[in-house]
Amino acid sequence: MTSFQLPLRHGVPPAYLSARIQAVVQQALDDRRLVGAVILVARDGELLHRQAAGFADRESARAMTPETVFRLASVSKPIVSTAAMALVAQGQLDLDAGIERWLPEFQPRLADGRPGRITARQLLSHTAGLGYRFFEADADGPYARAGVSDGMDASGISLAENLRRLVSVPLLYEPGTAWGYSLATDVLGALIERIHGTPLDEAVRRLVTDPLGMTDTNFVARDARRVAAAYVNDVPQPHPLAEGETVSAFEGAVGIAYSPARIFDAQAFPSGGAGMAGTAGDFLRLLEVLRQGGGTLLSGELVEEMGRDQTDGLELAAAPGFGFGLGFSVLRDPRLAASPESAGTWRWGGAYGHSWFVDRAHGLSVVVFTNTLYEGMSGRFVTELRDAVYGALEVR
Repeated sequence: MTSFQLPLRHGVPPAYLSARIQAVVQQALDDRRLVGAVILVARDGELLHRQAAGFADRESARAMTPETVFRLASVSKPIVSTAAMALVAQGQLDLDAGIERWLPEFQPRLADGRPGRITARQLLSHTAGLGYRFFEADADGPYARAGVSDGMDASGISLAENLRRLVSVPLLYEPGTAWGYSLATDVLGALIERIHGTPLDEAVRRLVTDPLGMTDTNFVARDARRVAAAYVNDVPQPHPLAEGETVSAFEGAVGIAYSPARIFDAQAFPSGGAGMAGTAGDFLRLLEVLRQGGGTLLSGELVEEMGRDQTDGLELAAAPGFGFGLGFSVLRDPRLAASPESAGTWRWGGAYGHSWFVDRAHGLSVVVFTNTLYEGMSGRFVTELRDAVYGALEVR
């Protein structure tokens, strides 16, 4: 856990902030929308709120604690993206060079047969022309037919094999001409492996997690007793996520085939976009280093580039007012997004039930890890928690 201290700053009574957040969390627990959660709110490098609530494992009555380890799903993306940017900082990766320079075996084509040149910048910003299997309308989509893994199932294949399957499917659009959330970060992981010369888990450890002291964050969870059980929103209460269960977050999409056991399998390929586990405290360390300019990992210029909208004004699906940077979304228009966050706020989440944001204009880093999908990623709780934080910050 981070060691931020808690002197009173900005006239915000921490007790008032905590009371507002606790009320939102308790209501979600009482409504049985959530099973458990860990919430951390830091401002200007000081921890204003730290809370663990509900159950890490309801069936065994194991309480949630700040040290609980969560399956991160897409919270993996900013960690792996930071690893890629560390290679940029070291002069080993050029954001705008074609990735075939390092991955000659990964040369996808467009639907008309033309080659599609992809850059690391396009992988990081999800403008590379790739997709996700879970977005397909049914189990007979092109990615499904090719046997592509989204990185959260028990596929039993290697990262190299997954990329071979992925490259066999035509790109969805010419790289750089559209935005589409995708397996791009998994391809980025293979790129990091090739450049660093080590498996992805080792590369991420050396480039990011070890330097930042993120000791509980890795591609394999070693101690099952610390890992939160996963739940799916249901009536009258969330049910435990079953091994192999498919759950869709979007109407008209086939959904994600989950393997909760995958995080304990050292043989599962390291999915850069979805395969990590870690604690809320570890992730806050990363956000705070980036918010404060990159520390010894990255230059301030590279952090600014991560937080710059890379989409040239393209709209993100179902996210009005947001663009995308290098590893996370960037708030372009708070009014259009109906958000109290500042323009330029970074935000994303994870399918196992997580959300986070960094509002650099207000010095804010907020991490919300839950064990309940999809309420903790995109449900009412996410907006209620955000509004509780900003409502407290308005008090003078």
